[in-house]
Amino acid sequence: MPRIITMAFGALALAACSPSGAALPTGATAPDFTTQASLAGKAFPFHLADALKKGPVVLYFYPAAFTSGCTIEAHDFAEATDQFNALGATVIGVSADDIDKLNRFSVSECRNKFAVASADTKLISAYKVKLPVLSRSNRTSYVIAPDGKVIFVYSALDPAGHVEKTMAAVKAWRAAHPAA
Repeated sequence: MPRIITMAFGALALAACSPSGAALPTGATAPDFTTQASLAGKAFPFHLADALKKGPVVLYFYPAAFTSGCTIEAHDFAEATDQFNALGATVIGVSADDIDKLNRFSVSECRNKFAVASADTKLISAYKVKLPVLSRSNRTSYVIAPDGKVIFVYSALDPAGHVEKTMAAVKAWRAAHPAA
């Protein structure tokens, strides 16, 4: 392939995978949704409103299961899930993958620690995380308070930082709401 075509294709691929920066802002009401999710290889219906009754929700969108960055991010969240749970938070990853793929991903990469859910284009659009060109989400992490308000948002293609930043947001929320 001529070098100019290779460079053009690379630039297009990079543009398609870069977060758009148009995610829901802090203070916005998180769109409620129900979708199929998987935990430990078992599918179940996930409803955001039900999860919020238990405490804050760390809702992180990722492009595709079993890709290198998404696998790293899943491992990082799996290692931190017990800490999130101790703070009363629920972690759920969301991608456009089908539930069969997510059943496998929840076991092997999420290590049976947290659920992953399947998003359709409507859900991806509602959270303003659609990648340009592709029908997938970018890598955006939200922390949603029990009242349904977005209290933290972080978009970055690099998986590094998502766990640490969402953990800091959950800790700050917990410090301000010790009895919640």
